[in-house]
Amino acid sequence: MKLVFQISSDESGSSAHEVLSRKMNMSGIMIKKVRLYGRLLVNGIACRMKDPVYEGDMIEAIYDHEAPPSDILPECNIHIYYQDEWLIVCEKPADLVTHPSWQHMDDSLIQRLSPNRLHPVMRLDRETSGLIIVAKNGYAHHLISSLPMEKEYLGVVYGNIVPEKGTIDLPIGRADNSIMIRVVRDDGKTAITHYETMKTVDHLGVSLVRFVLSTGRCHQIRVHCRHLGHPIVCDGLYGPLSRDYNDPDFPNIENESRIGRQALHANRLAFYHPITGEKMEFESPLPDDIKKFISEK
Repeated sequence: MKLVFQISSDESGSSAHEVLSRKMNMSGIMIKKVRLYGRLLVNGIACRMKDPVYEGDMIEAIYDHEAPPSDILPECNIHIYYQDEWLIVCEKPADLVTHPSWQHMDDSLIQRLSPNRLHPVMRLDRETSGLIIVAKNGYAHHLISSLPMEKEYLGVVYGNIVPEKGTIDLPIGRADNSIMIRVVRDDGKTAITHYETMKTVDHLGVSLVRFVLSTGRCHQIRVHCRHLGHPIVCDGLYGPLSRDYNDPDFPNIENESRIGRQALHANRLAFYHPITGEKMEFESPLPDDIKKFISEK
């Protein structure tokens, strides 16, 4: 990681530490890493974090302790929308975890992308497909995570949500005696999901719905849909064939066998580049398996 920038008049006289923290939004941990393991140069000369810097000074903050990620592995078979020295925007396929877990130690999105360390800024459930940001170092991860982000999803739900367009503002928390299941509960954290029905498929008893998140709670869309009585089709945790919500008499339950994973796709992503500040927007089309499912006669 290497940051190069010039001190402006309103920063003149501040310490290098203050400028890195305030102007570059660098965390205390990252500043400490630069101080202990990297280099801080002012006009090409080594400088201490507590030393003052002045208008016109050129600052270089360098931290090479983390090996820079290599180019994306050519055999990764992951669709890359954008990459630079700071981040990657790519499309996670369905049935692939974002990062290694105890059940999936040998294959994950970040392992497919590069053998070096990567920092997923967000996480998509294993069966959810779509757009995801992966930072190439801890500093970029910290910056992207601290800036506003817009996330939209397309999902197929059972039935028709009434009204067809609205906002679900219901708090979500962990279910009692479960480390995985989330539920709507009064003592949960604020969770806000905006939705709009895009298409109804009457002969299947399902609807294609666009979801826009104002918050990012674990399983937020899935929990809100389940609570309203319109679970995501083929949702293994919250659907009609799940262990906790099993209902063999659920209407149109035969849809569970028509698609091999939960019908949810992260289709739009917008965020600010951690270094340039440029707003970046990406869209991903509805994947073939979901498109085929809602087109079945």
